[in-house]
Amino acid sequence: MKLATFRINDEQDKVGALMKDGTMLDLAHAGLLMQESRSTCFDSMLALIESGEAGLALAQRLLDAAPEAAGIATSTYCLRAPLPLPSQMRDFVAFEQHMLTAGRQIGKLLEQLAGPPAPLQPPPIPPVWYRQPIYYKCNRYAVTGSGEINWPATSSVIDYELELACVIGKAGRDISSKNAESHIFGYTVFNDLTARDLQIKEMQGPFGPCKGKDFDRANVLGPVIVTVDEIGSLPSLAMTAKVNGELWSSGNSGTMYWSFAQIIEHVSRCETLHPGEILGSGTVGGGCGLELGRFLKHEDVVVLEIEGIGRIETRINAPHVTTRRVL
Repeated sequence: MKLATFRINDEQDKVGALMKDGTMLDLAHAGLLMQESRSTCFDSMLALIESGEAGLALAQRLLDAAPEAAGIATSTYCLRAPLPLPSQMRDFVAFEQHMLTAGRQIGKLLEQLAGPPAPLQPPPIPPVWYRQPIYYKCNRYAVTGSGEINWPATSSVIDYELELACVIGKAGRDISSKNAESHIFGYTVFNDLTARDLQIKEMQGPFGPCKGKDFDRANVLGPVIVTVDEIGSLPSLAMTAKVNGELWSSGNSGTMYWSFAQIIEHVSRCETLHPGEILGSGTVGGGCGLELGRFLKHEDVVVLEIEGIGRIETRINAPHVTTRRVL
């Protein structure tokens, strides 16, 4: 199934499932029409995730029956982030090519920002990256769906990051990679927007990213969550990013050095993973402006698309950045 959070006329969020013709099935309303007993599992996407197999089975049964009266035309509803407030968010750096290419470009950007003399070149990929998955915790309150982003006035280096995100469906601790599949609810597209000038300066601390990642609407998710039974547990999916209709990035989720199964094993070691947590893959190789040596500007429209899931669109509102920075 392709599950979504949507609104009609700015009303409260509703949980739905996309039908083949693009119409949206209001799952709660469909349940009433089919005289199913009132279930709280469609009160929110998190409630559906927490309901486990029983909630998914009910949603599938309703989708299979698909009463016409519960279907909503595409022009009528507005998609929100499929999981508007995740239980937790962590973003990894699981693609080796991104580590290699971005590392080479950081020196150039540092030189532009700091001026001569040129700073020291960044070191190669640290050995620890090859020993365990590396991540930081995102701001779960900064999640949004497709739409306009007001870029921070303190930043002038605007970047997107093309990522696949995994949604945890079942709690667990000390999960082995062999059993990780049973803990995955589904997948969605993730644009991890980054203020590169802020990020690069503050991470010289050294510490994790701060204001380079933390600003309103910085974590773009959507358009839907595709369940594992439809897309597979470890999918290999084509990934693209277009800016104003021009292809900037293309890659494949199958090139992850660290798989989601390995990531889940690592994160759950001595720690409980909870339903509704989101694990980002990190940027696919070539999947951001930093790697390409060019960045976004005011009124750019970025469209990220992943095979089998769909596309999310972000329009940059940054009137203080009218020129595209290049490396």
